[in-house]
Amino acid sequence: MKQKLLLMAAGGTGGHMFPAQALAEAMLRKGWRVKLSTDARGARYTGGFPHSTEISEVSSATFARGGILAKALVAPKIAAGVLSMALQMRKDRPDAVIGFGGYPSIPALGAATLLKLPRMIHEQNGVLGRVNQLFATRVAGVACGTWPTDLPENVPHEHVGNPVRTAVMERAGAGYIAPGDYPMSILVMGGSQGARILSDVVPAAIAALPDEIRRHLRISHQAREEDQARVEEFYASHGIPAEVQPFFHDVPARMSEAQLVISRAGASSVADISVIGRPSILVPYAAATGDHQTANARGLVEAGGAIMIPESALDAAALAEQMTAVLSNAGAANQMSLSALQAGVPDATERLVALVEQLAEEG
Repeated sequence: MKQKLLLMAAGGTGGHMFPAQALAEAMLRKGWRVKLSTDARGARYTGGFPHSTEISEVSSATFARGGILAKALVAPKIAAGVLSMALQMRKDRPDAVIGFGGYPSIPALGAATLLKLPRMIHEQNGVLGRVNQLFATRVAGVACGTWPTDLPENVPHEHVGNPVRTAVMERAGAGYIAPGDYPMSILVMGGSQGARILSDVVPAAIAALPDEIRRHLRISHQAREEDQARVEEFYASHGIPAEVQPFFHDVPARMSEAQLVISRAGASSVADISVIGRPSILVPYAAATGDHQTANARGLVEAGGAIMIPESALDAAALAEQMTAVLSNAGAANQMSLSALQAGVPDATERLVALVEQLAEEG
């Protein structure tokens, strides 16, 4: 019997790639072949994918960046990518195609549309990204990671949640140690975009905390490469033990050990925080398309698992006040941890697997 083939297409951010990785892990366990189509940016995130995932870099482009000449070359590049993918699909026909958003998913979804192959999209955020908007009415349905998701009328959809990687699932519901008079950890995550404001504000907020809290803290802070040295220097000059890196490969471990997470509200970050179950302060990225990070944060905030501070209201004093409220009240922090867990969808991967299998059967 021929081995079934899933073709996944995802753009170059962790928000797109982490759910794709979770689905790849699950489908390979079920005996499927799995191919991933992405671009050079996305390829940076493939180190965590199972080795048997077949990864190919595809020609794509965006109108959002570059000068006039770069923009003039976008359409030909996308057309070349779609044609190349169509030729590949005719030789090695996928049983199902799923796009996770981002410009690099255009060639695979475009080719699958031309060849009338079974196809669907997974939208991580509460607002459809530009590429998923383009294909929402041209696929069998939309699997929604955040609920509610703002969708066009009459588009078939199902709330599945955002799949999290195996490394996160291994820490799902890990016991929470509430803040107290002993060593405590804070994890600061800026995501793939817009980490600078956290590097500007968070160290100063931590330095402003009452001494009885600050002296117990150790910090893991994800900062842009160009900000790393100044952030390290600030923590060191204020006697605050901190590890500052552009990328942590062990985020699930650090998150499970943290008393508090300070983060952007990217869909994958929110999913990880809720599945592991940690109190968080979320600062949605103001420039995100359709303000989708505010939509992502809403469920966790309404459940009582997170505090949201809009970027426009973020300063060291406001952040220090909210951090103090969490870190000086063990009972409230513990309740936030439980509330975050209740907002999580730990079986999101299984729900998405079921939709992919159904798509392949009906295709």
